[in-house]
Amino acid sequence: MDVLQPSLTAIERVVSELNDSHLEPSGLIRINRSRIAARLLIEPHMGEFLARHPKLRLELVMADGFSNIIADGMDAGIRLGESLDEHVVAVPITPPLTMAIVGAPDYFRQHGTPQTPGDLTRHNCLAYRFTSSNTIDRWSFTSPDEEQHTQIVDPKGNAVFNDDDSMLQAALQGVGLVKHLDLRVRQYLSDGSLVRVLAPWCPPFPGFYLYVPSRAQMPAKIRALMDFMVEKREGVAR
Repeated sequence: MDVLQPSLTAIERVVSELNDSHLEPSGLIRINRSRIAARLLIEPHMGEFLARHPKLRLELVMADGFSNIIADGMDAGIRLGESLDEHVVAVPITPPLTMAIVGAPDYFRQHGTPQTPGDLTRHNCLAYRFTSSNTIDRWSFTSPDEEQHTQIVDPKGNAVFNDDDSMLQAALQGVGLVKHLDLRVRQYLSDGSLVRVLAPWCPPFPGFYLYVPSRAQMPAKIRALMDFMVEKREGVAR
């Protein structure tokens, strides 16, 4: 009987998930996400999602470094780019994104507008420090010509941040230039409070993905989360 126990356990799990897939989504969903993913993709829609599924509960775990959602006991994770671990599937929940170098109009009036990444050595480039690795985020550019060579700039300015909201506030006040996701600064570009530069040097890359454990039968709660995030993807694209 002991020899059969692992097989019986696996069968019980499959039967349970099969039954669950036809039920109203319920229970706890533990989501591992970065701060920027939370602000852009979860927080604006949390109320609507929970109102649609009143039997669900969310536990949001902040982690800027990539982690193994299965080993960490998570139900889902949200990260930039597609990088599949074993037993995990990834679903795109935003369109491709680009990095944006932005600053306030007053800053450019005082200091001029950089035309190439090399010009950034004469500008106050505000840096972001990753809390997971304690390293400074380097600014990577790709030339818009046929060679498409890469140019790396180490931001050297008078401030370093590990919170993107604080970094953006400094840019809005005209302190210096910052690098951020185009999706995050879209509203400021629209209202003119920030201006984008070097756009031809910032090609698109894969956006945010929702990672969930791959299973023969997906639990109803995970399917509900996935369907909702994919639905909201259309709004992000506009």
